[in-house]
Amino acid sequence: MPYTPAELEEKLRTGLDATHVKIEDLSDGCGAKFSCLTVSSQFEGKALLQRHRLVNGILAEELKTIHAFSQKTLTPQQWESLKQESS
Repeated sequence: MPYTPAELEEKLRTGLDATHVKIEDLSDGCGAKFSCLTVSSQFEGKALLQRHRLVNGILAEELKTIHAFSQKTLTPQQWESLKQESS
């Protein structure tokens, strides 16, 4: 069953109490390849691998059928810094 970016986004927002989630379907709509940016205070003090494991745990069922999933995980402070750098 293909997943939509909205479905994945809702699951991450709820599971991580995320303040910002952006999911891009890179698979031309077949739901098999996604890029994800997640901002959550739950990432504070955690190494990159720990952050990715949190995301992967929440999307465990979906990742069984998604073939490619790239992710960027940021704390709210890192997200604010990134936004300021790009403006």
